[in-house]
Amino acid sequence: MRLTWLGWAGVELEAGGETVVVDPLQNASAVFAHLDEQTAVHAPHVVPPSTGSAVAGLVTHLHRDHADAKALAAALAPGATVHEPLAGGGDALDELALAQAELELTAAGLDRRRLAPWESVTAGPFTLTALPACDGTGDPQVAWLIEAEGVRVLHLGDTMFHGYWWRMAHRFGPFDVVLVPVNGAVVSFPHRQPASPLPVVLNPTQAAIAASILGARQAVPIHAEGYEVDGIYQPVPDAAELFAAAAAERHVPTTILKPGETIEVTPLPAR
Repeated sequence: MRLTWLGWAGVELEAGGETVVVDPLQNASAVFAHLDEQTAVHAPHVVPPSTGSAVAGLVTHLHRDHADAKALAAALAPGATVHEPLAGGGDALDELALAQAELELTAAGLDRRRLAPWESVTAGPFTLTALPACDGTGDPQVAWLIEAEGVRVLHLGDTMFHGYWWRMAHRFGPFDVVLVPVNGAVVSFPHRQPASPLPVVLNPTQAAIAASILGARQAVPIHAEGYEVDGIYQPVPDAAELFAAAAAERHVPTTILKPGETIEVTPLPAR
């Protein structure tokens, strides 16, 4: 399987001449477009996935930096489906952080299907399984396991630390690659007040612990650099490097990729 990191949390996986995309992001600047023009936003560098070839699009959750309708529409082959977590319910305030992506996905007319944790579907040569994840602001989220050609790749979205790691490892591990969010962002959003000083996504140390529990054969840090917004979204500086150091202490091999960089993933000799 070929794995191409697209920047931020986006990844494209290729097997048998077909592809799947997870959380592709085309317009990184649109994520905080509602902020005052005087507010500095350092958007991450991203690259587009291949055009019109993906047999499925996977969305870990409907925050705009993970659910870009135009990126998904451009990547998908005709008739391909977008798979996403179950709806959270609640009123407009509860759903505020999801509203932008929901509106854009609806307007794009994409074929969407919601999957519950532990539910699987197939698309082309891929088996796609939604696994548990926990969003730091309470919005619905899943991790995605993508299997093909004897390879297992696990994409953790931007989950915070939770207690499902052992179940995931027991049922589906070991994993050939685990894409791990690492930036440990502390946030203060108007719809989630009073704000918490705790990170809403794995910080480098927590991410290394999660990768170790999951038995990652190789860990790739994602969701690492970008979107620093003073007083609103404050990530850990140099998070990917700090994660690599913490992972090394736990004997988890790490590969830090640049946007657009591709690696070949081969299966373990024996399961």
